Amino acid sequence: MSVQVEKLEKSMAKLTIEASAEDFEAAIDKAYKKNKSKIAMPGFRKGKAPRKMIEKMYGAGIFYEDAANAIIPDAYADAAKESGLEIVAQPEIDVVQIESGKPFIFTATVAVKPEVTLGEYKGIEVEKKTAEVTDEDINAEINRVRENNSRMITVDDRATQDGDTVIIDFDGYVDGEQFEGGKAEDYSLVLGSHTFIDNFEDQLVGKNIGDDVEVNVTFPDQYQAEELQGKPAVFKVKIKEIKVKELPEVDDEFAQDVSDFDTLAEYKEDLKKKLLESAEAAISREKEEAVITKIIENAQMDIPEPMVDTQTRQMMQEFAQRIQSQGLSLEQYMQFTGLTPQKMIEDLKPQALKRIQSRLVLEAVVAAENIEATEEEVQKEIENMASMYQMEADKLKDLMGEEEKKQISLDVAVQKAVDLVVEAAVEK
Repeated sequence: MSVQVEKLEKSMAKLTIEASAEDFEAAIDKAYKKNKSKIAMPGFRKGKAPRKMIEKMYGAGIFYEDAANAIIPDAYADAAKESGLEIVAQPEIDVVQIESGKPFIFTATVAVKPEVTLGEYKGIEVEKKTAEVTDEDINAEINRVRENNSRMITVDDRATQDGDTVIIDFDGYVDGEQFEGGKAEDYSLVLGSHTFIDNFEDQLVGKNIGDDVEVNVTFPDQYQAEELQGKPAVFKVKIKEIKVKELPEVDDEFAQDVSDFDTLAEYKEDLKKKLLESAEAAISREKEEAVITKIIENAQMDIPEPMVDTQTRQMMQEFAQRIQSQGLSLEQYMQFTGLTPQKMIEDLKPQALKRIQSRLVLEAVVAAENIEATEEEVQKEIENMASMYQMEADKLKDLMGEEEKKQISLDVAVQKAVDLVVEAAVEK
């Protein structure tokens, strides 16, 4: 196996990879042995036809695809390692030469980690902000706690209102036919939450328990289910229950229920302290974000599109895992919100690009400042991770390979770079 590397624009490269004629011949023979039992030939029992006879009848290239698929993964992995490139996305594979008796040649177009030219990264000017907590902030937090400690009570003496939670059965029809995912029983819906498409919820306001309501809506043009895009739909809805939140009174008893304090005054004072700490932490995060954003603006780098695509897919997976932990699949989320995978990707791409840029400039600062993580710092990080996974630190460390440990070390160094540039920033 041999490899040639060609540098392209925008942090891309092309690897031309050649496997010997002997290796390709062996792969063809392996493909023949794997598939011969599936091929029927006149005059031969299944699986007994000679390879040459099969190739003569079905064409010389009948086993080429399987042979290529057998060679490419390992050949690409070896070539990527030999190239010395830091590849950051899946390759785009193109076959250049595929013929029995000749070397098998293919190319892998890859995105490589961009080089970063730092501009100014110390002494970045940022707006000075001071944390404040008002009575309105305290009351808002108390109302949030009241919401969390509310209880749902059923009402049966009035019609539905905006903000009510209704328990409904519904059955959806498009062009007079039921459609997949359009039917549910005992579904809990908060009116005014805009969970459902179009004006579905608005049409349930002013209804009573036991009412059968015909709801008319139109699916968005960009709805995730293509067969429903832009189509009018009719939902037959039955109102089964109406529920409202009952909030606790704000008094000393409330303070005792939700905190370790005996009086409302003490509870409010503690809330003020915690809100101030939270506000200060938010200002600190905003400062960090502003500094890094400015360092990105001052730097030069070409981010390859496949790198952004890879990061975007990873962020979609992270989002799917978060909502799955709340009992909702990504498909259900898209159905309820009317989002499509394409729209989600479009929305996430700018965030993905910013995440990549941030990491690259901070790694460049690590290199420029010769920042290193100490063994103690790496060990502390492993201990933090072990605590999250409810494991012993030594056991987690034993499970880690050298690459994982290097990544932790780099992560620690990057955080030290963040601290450095933020501390060096000038507030005005």
